[in-house]
Amino acid sequence: MHSHLRTAGSALGRWFVAQCWDALAVAALWAIGLAIIGVPLWPLWAVLGGLLQFVPHIGPMLAVIGPLLSTSARAMFVEGFTFNSFFFVLMLYALIVIIDGLVLQPWLMKRSNRVPIWVSILAPWLLGFLFGLWGVLLAAPLLALVYAFRSQSQAGPT
Repeated sequence: MHSHLRTAGSALGRWFVAQCWDALAVAALWAIGLAIIGVPLWPLWAVLGGLLQFVPHIGPMLAVIGPLLSTSARAMFVEGFTFNSFFFVLMLYALIVIIDGLVLQPWLMKRSNRVPIWVSILAPWLLGFLFGLWGVLLAAPLLALVYAFRSQSQAGPT
């Protein structure tokens, strides 16, 4: 029993560290992109985007609201309303979601818990289909646990 708890704790700890690195990378992507676009309060929105990365799949959608409102307010009151910066923020959001979902998270899961890249891409979809929102939210930590116990069972008893 003690070894199972140690295996689970170790796997979840590695997953959490990988999630922290992911949040830091996403915050850096937001910071670079929002600074280039010229969004007001871009450091705040970048930090918030990184912190919201801890809420799987929903956090990134929440993270784009602030920059969109900030850009729209500036465009409406200062520059005269145009869709240019609004469109650029949406494009930045799409780019960050694609990079994070298809490159960063799978790579970090492979490095931290030896989860194959294709599994970490497909598992949230499958678990979301089977279990709804809970499946999507719990896919990454469950994968970390499954592959930790899988590697322990392949190594044999200690």
